[in-house]
Amino acid sequence: MSIRHLVVAALAAGAAALALAQTPPPAQAQAAHVLNRIAFGPSPADLAHVNAVGVRAYIEEQLDPQRIPMPSALGAQLAALDAANLAPGAAVQAYQEMRRAARADKEGAKDERRMAARQAAYEVESARLLRALYSPRQLEEVLTDFWFNHFNVFINKGLDRALVASYERDAIRPYVLGNFRDMLGATAKHPAMLFYLDNHLSTAPGFVPRRGGAQANRAGLNENYARELMELHTLGVDGGYTQRDVTELARMLTGWTFTPRDMSGPNDGFRFDPRRHDHGVKHWLGREIKDAGVAEGEYALDVLALQPATARHVSYQLAQYFVADEPPPALVERMAQTWFATKGDLRAVTRTLLLSDEFLSAAAGQTKFKTPYQFVLSAVRASGVAVADLRPLIGALNQAGMPLYGCLTPDGYKNTQQAWLNPDALTRRIAMATALAAGRKPFAQPVDPAALQDTLGPTVSQRTREMVSAAAPQLRAAMLLGSPDFMQH
Repeated sequence: MSIRHLVVAALAAGAAALALAQTPPPAQAQAAHVLNRIAFGPSPADLAHVNAVGVRAYIEEQLDPQRIPMPSALGAQLAALDAANLAPGAAVQAYQEMRRAARADKEGAKDERRMAARQAAYEVESARLLRALYSPRQLEEVLTDFWFNHFNVFINKGLDRALVASYERDAIRPYVLGNFRDMLGATAKHPAMLFYLDNHLSTAPGFVPRRGGAQANRAGLNENYARELMELHTLGVDGGYTQRDVTELARMLTGWTFTPRDMSGPNDGFRFDPRRHDHGVKHWLGREIKDAGVAEGEYALDVLALQPATARHVSYQLAQYFVADEPPPALVERMAQTWFATKGDLRAVTRTLLLSDEFLSAAAGQTKFKTPYQFVLSAVRASGVAVADLRPLIGALNQAGMPLYGCLTPDGYKNTQQAWLNPDALTRRIAMATALAAGRKPFAQPVDPAALQDTLGPTVSQRTREMVSAAAPQLRAAMLLGSPDFMQH
């Protein structure tokens, strides 16, 4: 019987097969649990480090990532990825030049554009994967995944093909352990978000562009960003606002735009256009807002960042990502109280979460179902194999329905079991586990099942251990990576 059939048979035993039966030694189990949640799974080196310094010391290290040295080899790999390092203006210019060449119908121009676009996308995706796989600042990478989803933009919408790398690098990554208001402002002003949710087109009623054409036809108030800003980014769908509040906030944000042809300077393209702004009085969230130009939008971000509904909504989402699909209400409330006390200090909120009894308890282990992104990364990290070509990993994510930067809707990818547990997805995971374990390209060598089992340690149930030990040696690593135990974290 093949590894695929063996694992599918185990999965067919039902949902109960996803629960672990063993009660491992607390220290070992806690180390594995922490690496499964604040890292993309245990690697042999990270597991040894956590066992050496202790779980709480490791958490504190991860909460201060700038003090963790980056490996020089990883730094060199990242520096060589030109598309991932371009300033937004340069990236947009390159993108527009490719489009102009294709429109000119020069011989081979379209093929060259496609190849250049594919290479640029590969470099951007590779930068994310290399950091997630090999950076010792694992919590920073996990939080980048969380916060990018929270403030999602879609790479395949026009200019966002060129802007997504800068968006993650400049508007998300620097703030994941900073202040929420700073991240909120950085995402609000970044051209990737302005373009994705169309706020760059939003104008006061009656505004007439200086030049006609398609742009003139799209002039008028656009509520997309204002709605998602309150519903997804801050207050939550039950945050106590009305449709009128959405409209009034959209009016406050008119004039927040960017100019693709001129994205140089300290703001990387963001500009406030007073001609586009609605200068009338607004009534928003029970407040009267008089004409103040760009300051109206800044004031709105100030208010939203410190609303009790925002603190609870975002704390709930963080706890759902790190602790349980239905997070403990008492933990969410403590995180919200930290938010209030520190005015949205995300390092303090995250520390409250990660040092909580709810996060560190034995009951929290192996209760979350891995997303495809988490599964792919954790399989490579646990196996300890070198990956020279990341394209198969990118392809695996595409096939699993979770392409990097590829969520069309502004709510981002879900992180719950309900979103990802289905027969087709499990079959694809097993296929990847088989290829990885066998050392097929791009993996350098077959995975040592004994070393893999040591790395996974107490996360492997007794039932799985017995099945693996009874199988042929060449199937054992694949069975571990394709097991119900490994699907969870």
